[in-house]
Amino acid sequence: MKKDIHPTGYRPVVFHDLASGAEFLIGSTVHTTETAKWEDGKEYPKLTVEISSKSHPFYTGEDRTLDKAGRVERFKQRAAKKK
Repeated sequence: MKKDIHPTGYRPVVFHDLASGAEFLIGSTVHTTETAKWEDGKEYPKLTVEISSKSHPFYTGEDRTLDKAGRVERFKQRAAKKK
């Protein structure tokens, strides 16, 4: 392998999913100031993410239907109020 091509600062990081509450311990080079205690009792850097494979509809199989008609009606109502 070539020398000096790998990123520095590669270490285990806890990723916390806000949508599902799930936590993952994965190797990463991401910079963070927060820390979290993991199941093994050790403290690791922590990064909070909005969505992960535990909450994304593609991975969970959930079907989310958007109410496009309702959005259009609300927009028209706001536009009518401004006139």
